[in-house]
Amino acid sequence: MVSNSFYTQENLGPYELYNLGDFELEDGGKIPDCKLAFNTFGELNEAKDNAIVIPTWFSGTSKDYEAYIGEDRALNPNKYFIVVINQIGNGLSSSPHNSPDPIAMGDFPNVRIGDDVRAQHKLITENYGITEIALVVGGSMGAQQTYEWAVRYPDMVKRAAPIAGTAKNTQHDFLFTKTLMEAITSDPGWRQGNYKSNTEVADGLKRHADIWAVMGLSTEFYKQEKWTLFGVESLDEFIFGFLQPLFQMLDPNSLLTMAWKWQRGDVSRITNGNLEEALGRVKAKVFVMPIDEDMFFPPRDCEAEQKLISGSELRVINSIAGHFGLFGGEGAYYHNQIDKHLNELLAIPVPAKVVE
Repeated sequence: MVSNSFYTQENLGPYELYNLGDFELEDGGKIPDCKLAFNTFGELNEAKDNAIVIPTWFSGTSKDYEAYIGEDRALNPNKYFIVVINQIGNGLSSSPHNSPDPIAMGDFPNVRIGDDVRAQHKLITENYGITEIALVVGGSMGAQQTYEWAVRYPDMVKRAAPIAGTAKNTQHDFLFTKTLMEAITSDPGWRQGNYKSNTEVADGLKRHADIWAVMGLSTEFYKQEKWTLFGVESLDEFIFGFLQPLFQMLDPNSLLTMAWKWQRGDVSRITNGNLEEALGRVKAKVFVMPIDEDMFFPPRDCEAEQKLISGSELRVINSIAGHFGLFGGEGAYYHNQIDKHLNELLAIPVPAKVVE
């Protein structure tokens, strides 16, 4: 275990921890006393049918979704019980740097998207007795988890909105992510994951950030010099004052844990590789919501999957920031689009829960 002052209640709270006990993993091994960090907004109603589940994205935490939630938003805590759950390995939930031996640091086991969703299922069923989810929604890796929820628990998930993500990761995106990982592992300070501080991997984290600078945004973002969306005034400030410091605060092994499962995100693992069959299991009303300028998950990749989901709709989000549009730097322009689609999705009637 190593200390990292970034992953604290002061920086990323409030959040609670739920202990799942010893959690068996799909690729073998287990996480002893596996903990999920989560935050809630609103109250669970008596019927327990107003729950919204939001899984986190790569490098992100529950803190990142606060701007998506509010009384003036579709994700309204006055109407819904919103549970934002930090994926395993993200630095707040059980992760390489905060786990004891024998799974500490470089010995942390491989985790799948399916493991995340099974763990989240345990949290909301055991801790809250929830058997019906009004909506699962998440961006990027949160979208991967959203798809997994809809495929794995089709009778439970009533609506789903994957934003800027796919049900099955593409080979092209696998290679993108491989480059992100190698930026870290090529740093001699990484020491096979057994560094003493994230600062020892500063060069690798810097290179990791530089790749995000290329792929995380759109070419038009750079043409129009839209740095002000991220609170800076120049390209140098954007790279050296925002992106590089952002990633250098994070734990390298946590990034690698998340990247490994991102690369292998695939809902068809439970249908012997048949994606059409997997997405055919979905009973939820689904709005697939790609970002138009996203170079990781372009709309055409998302649309191909959307066509395999019965009754689903493609709702494209416009953002010059590309994949980083998820950060909401465009303010009302971005969030109004998200709210419009989610409000329409939440207004669609779904079958009532069967009382046994």
